[in-house]
Amino acid sequence: MTVLHSADFFPAGEYTIAVEPRVPQLAFPEHHHDFHEIVLVEQGSGIHVFNGQPQALCAGCVCFVRDHDRHLYEQTDNLCLTNVLYRSPASFRFLSGLQALLPREEEGQYSSHWRINHKVMNQALQIVAQMNQPGVWSLEKQARQEQAFLQLLVLLREAGHNEEAQDQEARLHRLLDWLNEHYSEEIAWEALADQFSLSLRTLHRQMKQQTGNTPQRYLNRLRLLQARHLLRHSDMRITDIAYQCGFGDSNHFSTLFRREFGCAPRAERQQML
Repeated sequence: MTVLHSADFFPAGEYTIAVEPRVPQLAFPEHHHDFHEIVLVEQGSGIHVFNGQPQALCAGCVCFVRDHDRHLYEQTDNLCLTNVLYRSPASFRFLSGLQALLPREEEGQYSSHWRINHKVMNQALQIVAQMNQPGVWSLEKQARQEQAFLQLLVLLREAGHNEEAQDQEARLHRLLDWLNEHYSEEIAWEALADQFSLSLRTLHRQMKQQTGNTPQRYLNRLRLLQARHLLRHSDMRITDIAYQCGFGDSNHFSTLFRREFGCAPRAERQQML
């Protein structure tokens, strides 16, 4: 597995933060780093496999990657990221208590992926721009950089935990989060749109804009990602995997799987043997 080292990314001096734009982010094999990372997804789509679990990425996603997490990117389509790299929170000179603002692992679950709206993403990127401190390191530059990092964490936490936001984008984000948990269920799009106070037309338009896919295509991708994970990491029969992931017909599942990943489910499983 590839290991990325802080010496290759952080500027000289005692800076605790580095900014790495990826425009675009191409497919990248599984890796981990000796630093932490906040990933801001500005546009495009792709698949983020995080500690073996696939996650669909689209504009507005924020990913928190710790130094021991394994992750990779695949099936990227104009995926544009800004990565904020940072050393251990204990290494910050002017800040303490940062862990309280970062996602915590609770009962073995780590909330690594959040969603923010377009306005907050622009605010976040403006703050990140302040973290780039050109020229020779100085104590004052490091202080300004760490101050901006604290602003970023507060902004992301407030936006990521704002359950009361009622604009269309916020309602769509809640719908997408709901789909991540309920992808295997029978979905009636008109009823689901109504559940999240969206018109069916708005749902189609917003989802296409946010994810690059129609609602059904996005749902199929979620189902197929989970099916591929089970093919790789379980002994379940292919037919049972198809039904468990929400496909009522195993032949239809095989057709969609081949279209999405370029091989049949059986071939995918054989690759892992």
